[in-house]
Amino acid sequence: MAWQDTVAQTVTGLGFDLVDLERSAGGLLRVTIDLPWLPPVEGLPVLADQFVTVEDCETVTRQLQYLLEVEAVDYRRLEVGSPGIDRPLRTENDFLRFVGQVVDLTLKAPIGATGTDVAANRKKFRGTLERAEDGQQWQIVWSDEPAPKPGQRVSKKRVPAPLQALTFQLSDLQQARLAPLVNFKGRSAADNG
Repeated sequence: MAWQDTVAQTVTGLGFDLVDLERSAGGLLRVTIDLPWLPPVEGLPVLADQFVTVEDCETVTRQLQYLLEVEAVDYRRLEVGSPGIDRPLRTENDFLRFVGQVVDLTLKAPIGATGTDVAANRKKFRGTLERAEDGQQWQIVWSDEPAPKPGQRVSKKRVPAPLQALTFQLSDLQQARLAPLVNFKGRSAADNG
């Protein structure tokens, strides 16, 4: 069994999901973990999101240090962490978990000629992740309208740019990540109600 499989089994055995495993030059071994997610069950309350703690990372680090020594894996530094705000999406379960979130997608190949406003050689998209109408594929929905600048007045008569959608399968993707959107202003007016 390869050491990567052993690491995956160890992380899973400790009650976490292995999000990413990266070995880079200079001997850095980076392991990214997350708490397991199960789709909501109808009739049961939805649990609040839980996050990986420093103690969780410490537990996994200790176990992996022992495992890597036994497996004689050559590394200089082990780094165990959470996926962060730009979490990669790889599995069907990841996509189900983050429906409705803003994601960044990179396709393996350009979309080709279309009858839309989308450039035929475009491979990168940012938009809201949704399940396609067929229930099998996925789609990303976006508007190419620029966001208003802070303090800019927006006319109520202005017609918004149309929404666009791209339907895809997971096999069409080179990379998918949650878009790292951060509001440094704190709570919005809608939160104060």
